[in-house]
Amino acid sequence: MRLQHATWPEIEAYLQRDTGIIVPIGSTEQHGPNGLVGTDAICPETIAWEIGKRHGVLVAPTQNLGMAQHHLAFPGTISLRPSTLIAVLRDTITSLARHGFTHVYFLNGHGGNVGTMSAAFAEVYADRSMRFGPQPAGELHLASGNWFAGPRVRELSASFYGDAEGSHATASEISLSWFARPEAMKEVVMSPRIAPVGSAQCDADEFRRRFPDGRMGSDPSLASVEHGQRLFEAGVADIWENYRAFAGRS
Repeated sequence: MRLQHATWPEIEAYLQRDTGIIVPIGSTEQHGPNGLVGTDAICPETIAWEIGKRHGVLVAPTQNLGMAQHHLAFPGTISLRPSTLIAVLRDTITSLARHGFTHVYFLNGHGGNVGTMSAAFAEVYADRSMRFGPQPAGELHLASGNWFAGPRVRELSASFYGDAEGSHATASEISLSWFARPEAMKEVVMSPRIAPVGSAQCDADEFRRRFPDGRMGSDPSLASVEHGQRLFEAGVADIWENYRAFAGRS
């Protein structure tokens, strides 16, 4: 069930039986020569939609813009400042909590969002703890999970790509995005085959000097739709297991 495809009475009825929701969050940023700019949003969104379909969990609209300033030297990247993303997440959570959602789970597709999400959660909890007078009604639990970090996905990625997986524009994320959008597959020769490794803790111009084609330690020419389908099933299993434990679902 997707929130944006439901009416308010349907959401009100959902809240009578379940107060959990999944919010996909990603980024709009370059993903090397053959990766879609929307990869980091497409991947968690695809997994979240399937969990919603299989298990009846409500899925919120995807937060497509993330903290991606280090990719801004590549055309197409759109980044939010960390402070802006914190504000967006705080308002999203506060809106959902007002309606009675008690378990808000952010399914993430971009490593650069992790620190900012943690800061946003801390701000929300601080607002509730430090408010004078009556406290906000009801409980509120926040959690996040990275689709690419689950045990099944990590095992598959290692078996498919080994050291060529890398840390950005990875073969696994390209594969999953191609499974979701097969019409967007791109065949590109990588040179060098495996990209340089290093840190992304820098500004955009320095990032492009370190990683000229946008890849970090990866060879996404190994990606395939077939791999993407298997990673999709693994990701659905990993995240459902994680979400179920968080939300107390049977």
